Amino acid sequence: MKQRKIFAILAMVLVLVLSIGVFAACNPESPEMPVRHPEIDQEAYLAKSQSIYDAQFGEFKAAYAKAVVETTNTSKRYALMAIAEAKLMESGVFLPSTAQGGNYAISKAAPNTIASVLWGNDRERFHNVIVADKLITATDRAAMKAEWATMKSENKLGSEYESYVRTYLTSHGYSIKRTYDIGYVSDPQTWDALATSNSEDSEAIINTYDSLLEYDSLNNLRPALAQSYDVSEDGLTYTFHLREGLTWVDSQGRKVADLKAEDFVAGFQHMLDAEGGLEFLVQGVVKNATEYCNGTATIEEVGVKATDDHTVVYTLTEPKPYFLTMLGYNIFAPMSRSFYESKGGKFGADFNAAAEGYTYGKTQNDIAYCGPYRVTSYAAENEVVFSKNESYWNKDGINVDKITWHYNDGSVATKAYDDVMSGVIDGAGLTSASLQKAKEGTVFDTYHYVATPNATSFVNFVNLNRTYYANMNDETALVSPKTLEQANRAVAATQNVHFRRALAMGLDRVTYNAQTVGAELASVSLINSYTPGNFVALTEDVTVDINGKATKFTAGTFYGQIMQAQIDADGVKIKVWDPAADDGAGGSTGYDGWYNADNAKAELELAIADLAKQGIEVSAKNPIYIDLPYNSASTVYTNKANAYKQSIERSLEGKVIVNLVGASNQNEWLYSGYRTNAGYQANYDIYDLAGWGPDYGDPSSYLDTVAEGGFMLKCLGIF
Repeated sequence: MKQRKIFAILAMVLVLVLSIGVFAACNPESPEMPVRHPEIDQEAYLAKSQSIYDAQFGEFKAAYAKAVVETTNTSKRYALMAIAEAKLMESGVFLPSTAQGGNYAISKAAPNTIASVLWGNDRERFHNVIVADKLITATDRAAMKAEWATMKSENKLGSEYESYVRTYLTSHGYSIKRTYDIGYVSDPQTWDALATSNSEDSEAIINTYDSLLEYDSLNNLRPALAQSYDVSEDGLTYTFHLREGLTWVDSQGRKVADLKAEDFVAGFQHMLDAEGGLEFLVQGVVKNATEYCNGTATIEEVGVKATDDHTVVYTLTEPKPYFLTMLGYNIFAPMSRSFYESKGGKFGADFNAAAEGYTYGKTQNDIAYCGPYRVTSYAAENEVVFSKNESYWNKDGINVDKITWHYNDGSVATKAYDDVMSGVIDGAGLTSASLQKAKEGTVFDTYHYVATPNATSFVNFVNLNRTYYANMNDETALVSPKTLEQANRAVAATQNVHFRRALAMGLDRVTYNAQTVGAELASVSLINSYTPGNFVALTEDVTVDINGKATKFTAGTFYGQIMQAQIDADGVKIKVWDPAADDGAGGSTGYDGWYNADNAKAELELAIADLAKQGIEVSAKNPIYIDLPYNSASTVYTNKANAYKQSIERSLEGKVIVNLVGASNQNEWLYSGYRTNAGYQANYDIYDLAGWGPDYGDPSSYLDTVAEGGFMLKCLGIF
């Protein structure tokens, strides 16, 4: 799958040097510098990527292979996946950093009126949000959150909670408004829901279409486009019955087609064709999806069928207890076949995103809408306006008629806070800078709350095969200061597990995170694993093998506890599960289980010994240089980058030097890594701007991203 993607984005056969060395730019008057954009031989590059993957992910690969084939015992599957993730953590290919949330915030939006489920896109759907006319006090927010918890325990519906919130707010001096204004930091790069897995795209697009099912504000899975569904006794077939009268409209609200079951087939095929990083999520899940991507099956053989205009049927490869939780993600979004074709869209071997005349998803006017909102105005790096879709099936059930996004480039550290206070936007997180401002008066004491961390895992990636030394879209942007020799040495070092562990253990993440959220909450959002340790738990006793010893875990054991057991057995000094965390309930967040300068030094000495065998001497006089790009236009991110540099260089006693490579703006920073299409375009040694949020309620939603062909491998410089 990933190979097909790489082939698709290259226009010609190019040449790549496959050794550790990289090309040099010849200049006799200065040190040799690495070529910024060396030519790439596709076949050789893929072979090199595979070799690196096998070497650096070998133990994870073997352990995960055992986990994914376990389909009959869910608890055993979880245990085996935890063991596999332990191997992933031990490899040090990335350092878990923070979850989304865990910061102070102020807002006019009532708590939990947006779905807070841990997976999928529904937490970005805003049609249920209830917005007050003024900031909600901390006292009132706490009262509503307490009632939410009570209603949740009583299995109430989200609509009942929303009714309670309206009554509470209006009886406590608030009015309810029908608009919602929020800030955003990055423009959508496409409006095609089925061709992207980037949050900068999906967070906007999710408000333009509806799914078959949807989570409500109490996190109940409720009917949306489908009014009902059936599951076969063998768990292989899911049949969804669509509502009558569903329609597609254009950005101006004009009807373009009826929404039919066939549009789910069209959407699924386009998702597979587009290879936007979504297709791997359904391979091995939906029958023959893998074979279609490999070119050995037709769409007629894939397990998605429209048996009539109002019935869509999915057939799975094997029972997947989590399948319904996948429906909130854009992989199962419908697409108007007729509208797509009117924009030059084709299917199968005829699909070509670069074809002349193909405009689907290029702008907000080049998609059809079946959701609660249409994008009626969009100005890049300025404003996005979502207006109520009068043809939406549940138009009378939404709580806001207009959503407006206001751009914030991050150059003014207190802009979001200032915009809240001046009434431009309805809420914001408090950075270290704005926190100080809020505390100068009564705002903080009256209105602040702590945003609950969610299951999105931001991580610090290590580039295992650095190839580009300038941004993919502009070879004059974020140019590495390293010489050719320094570049070669760094590539060798990052392919050493002990060097990577030294980097991970050498970072004081509390100080590092404090630059963003302030010292008081610096630990709250820290994570220590890719999959949250309490994401799933065993429902029955399970015995699995840990280093040759049969080890029993009882029902109720959390995923993170099993992960920690394997790590302890392997003797790697990291803590991904702390029984004392979360007030004694145990957890994998809220503390730094990696940082230990002594452990970092010990790992570095092992790396130095290994590198010496390759003829590479490392010392304070001859250090390894690594590049960290950052947004120099932002005071917050500048401080964060400096905290990284200071911590690593102090912990590793100057034997590793961090080059801070400053981007002039947010977009330049994004193009160094987040917006890359292939691993060779990754312009960094360490990258701290990206992460992953789960798409469904199974650990494989995380681990599949770094399995062979996984979407996040490009962030590690391979595939």
